[in-house]
Amino acid sequence: MDALPLSLLNDFLYCPRRAALKAIEGYREENEHTIRGDIAHEHADLPGYEVAKGVTLLRSLPVWSERLGLSGKCDIVEAGLDANPKSEIRNPKWLRPVEYKKGKRRQFDNDDAQLCAQALCLEEMFGIVVDSGAVFHAASKRRREVKFTAELRQLTENAIVELHTMLNTQLSTINPQLPQAVFKPACEECSLFDICLPKVTSAPATISRAARRLFEV
Repeated sequence: MDALPLSLLNDFLYCPRRAALKAIEGYREENEHTIRGDIAHEHADLPGYEVAKGVTLLRSLPVWSERLGLSGKCDIVEAGLDANPKSEIRNPKWLRPVEYKKGKRRQFDNDDAQLCAQALCLEEMFGIVVDSGAVFHAASKRRREVKFTAELRQLTENAIVELHTMLNTQLSTINPQLPQAVFKPACEECSLFDICLPKVTSAPATISRAARRLFEV
């Protein structure tokens, strides 16, 4: 099983078509929201560590899971360590991933699942239970605690399996068929809006085919 980026899980739960456009078609586009997200991550994306109030903050920590076929980086991992990490992390007492998001403090399943997937990677890497994490919302400068309940863990693992299945199925065919769009107000904030054309691609098949012909050369 090839390792998938942790961020793709967030895309998949937000919109399977967005995940497919990125992973299968290779589309990457910027808009106001992606740029603001990059700005929110600027400090967390600098690898290294610092100690605040007795807690070690590990920035941009690489994580992976062979079992789940995932890899990526945690924005911040708060760690209880006996000593500052000079070269590697040894025998942490506890770990807590923190994900930075650009918006206001609101709960979204895709954000919580991405954070939970980071915890699952940390558990496999360090052999300890990671029972909670947090999402820091840059717009409101507020932190939201997330408990990794049995329900959230199951949702996360199911979504990971579904994502692998979708991509493996599509990539094994000569002419992959992307998931049909489901148009919703949030689509207009997506950086792939002009590529996806959700108002067209969410229409019934006959209407969608006729509309697409208008753009064919």
